[in-house]
Amino acid sequence: MQARALIAEDEPLLRQALGQALAHAWPALEIVASVGDGLSAVREALALRPDVLFFDIRMPGLGGLEAAAELADAWPAGMPFPALVLVTAYDQYALQAFEAQAIDYLLKPVQPARLQQTVERLQRRLAPHAPAGGTPRDLDSVMAQLRQLLPGAAQLPMSRPEPPLTVIQAGAGAQIQLVPVDEVLYFEAADKYVRVLTQQHEYLIRMPLKELGARLDPAQFWQVHRGTLVRATAIAAARRDEAGRLHLQLRGRAETLAVSRLYAHLFKAM
Repeated sequence: MQARALIAEDEPLLRQALGQALAHAWPALEIVASVGDGLSAVREALALRPDVLFFDIRMPGLGGLEAAAELADAWPAGMPFPALVLVTAYDQYALQAFEAQAIDYLLKPVQPARLQQTVERLQRRLAPHAPAGGTPRDLDSVMAQLRQLLPGAAQLPMSRPEPPLTVIQAGAGAQIQLVPVDEVLYFEAADKYVRVLTQQHEYLIRMPLKELGARLDPAQFWQVHRGTLVRATAIAAARRDEAGRLHLQLRGRAETLAVSRLYAHLFKAM
């Protein structure tokens, strides 16, 4: 059957090898793009709308799961989401997590027999009159799968748990400003920095948002977007725009914060 695919793998030789292996296992498959990082994968997938995504689990900028979540957040409502295949060197525990969420995967180095099984599953899933069952491709189902996988995939292993941060050390000109965490309304990723916003001030820190989130109390700070952590008690209202997207109004700040589809379930009761 005819289908279109996008490959995202940061190692050029592995990217080329996967493309060649797919050409042998699925000659009718058209590789519409082959990229080396997660941000490019999201951009090209939105532009080209492929049927299948082969995403490496670890890539610069965005890993495969994070790129899939970013893509799903921007994917047109009502359009079937591409079938996702993760290319990974993870251990058995992680693979069991993928299987539990019905996410297909390929182990590095990719073996021809395993690739053939994946191709056959994809062909059945993409067939025009595919039977009920299999991996759902609607956005709600995709988001539910990714929500189960992303928390564990996003955290780096630590030798021992660290206590939650109570003070943020932030740059303010030539000084180091000590900002009590209790005064912070939200954190927002900005290039190589994280913006720290209180009711009256803004500071910059160099700690990555992912690492910072692991040091904050999850009951106090909610992740509402890939690049945003917001204090739950600072949220005054959650409103939908004409496109159905959620935006948060905070107490003490004039700007609104966008909520990605991945985290919209936090506000269903609102």
